[in-house]
Amino acid sequence: MGNLAMSTNLPLVTVVTPVYNGQKYLPECIESVLAQTYQNFEYVIVNNCSTDGTLDIAKAYAKQDRRITVHCNDTFVNCEENHNIAFSLIPSQSKYCKVVSADDRIAAECLEKMIALAEAHPAIAMVGSYQQSGETVRWKGLPVKTQVISGREVCRSSFLTSLDVSGDPTSLLYRSDLIRKNQPFFPHSLPHADTSSFYKYLQYYDFGFVHEILSIERVHDQQVSTAVHSLGAGNVATLENFLVYGPMYLNEVEFEGRKQEIFARYYRWLGGNVLKMREKEFWEYHTVRLRELGYPIQWKKVIRATMDEILDEIKNPYVALGKLFTVVRAKYNNCDVNTDQVAK
Repeated sequence: MGNLAMSTNLPLVTVVTPVYNGQKYLPECIESVLAQTYQNFEYVIVNNCSTDGTLDIAKAYAKQDRRITVHCNDTFVNCEENHNIAFSLIPSQSKYCKVVSADDRIAAECLEKMIALAEAHPAIAMVGSYQQSGETVRWKGLPVKTQVISGREVCRSSFLTSLDVSGDPTSLLYRSDLIRKNQPFFPHSLPHADTSSFYKYLQYYDFGFVHEILSIERVHDQQVSTAVHSLGAGNVATLENFLVYGPMYLNEVEFEGRKQEIFARYYRWLGGNVLKMREKEFWEYHTVRLRELGYPIQWKKVIRATMDEILDEIKNPYVALGKLFTVVRAKYNNCDVNTDQVAK
């Protein structure tokens, strides 16, 4: 145990787990919180009208450990709104907030190491860390020697390069006063609200980073990010965050130049999805979202990008055939699944 965890005057941490129908993974999530080397925390589990055994599991743990309380929403809300409800429950005496998603877990020294860095640098508003996600370690990019960086610098680098250390709620630690001063803390109800909050608030503060794997993301078909990935919603989220927050960090020349690059990459990606024979839902989603952003989809650019993709594939016929086989197999498998569902 480190020096901070051995202190007799530890800052209070509020750990929150917003959850809906999480009975399968919730016990492991809770156990990872209770196993922390840092012990001065309270733990709030926010049950979002679950219809499985989630509430029973949460209440059973609350009976065993007085630090755990269970809050039940009166009505069902979406994931981001449930996070904002959890944030609203942080008490005035709490100095830090740690989110642990119900299907994730954190390493035993997660709180201790993140809080040690934040305590050493009071200008830090958020602390990030590496996160194990399947076979991948996420949120790499900062030099190992960089533990503290200005929020403006890290956000500028994110917009101007491929640097992505914004993390997700389970990989980040927040200062509680930052959350209390900004309610609702997540600025909208779309799946990328956590990333938007990173850009919205860090313009005024420093960002800290612990170069260790302190959280583990469980990858499964039911997680929100799986559905988001299937529609390619992350690409639109990148556009939206850039359009909304980019002007806060970039000058006009930088912003316009980078905007052209991002849109060009996005349309090239759309062209590739034409060749993948994406479903109607996919195209409806991108049409609606681009209209909402004030940049209606330009089908001429989609067609041009598709032709560019075709020309590239012609140069590499074996690769093209492999991709075609993958698409056809995926369509065939999906057709089998749909047939089975109809039969049931």
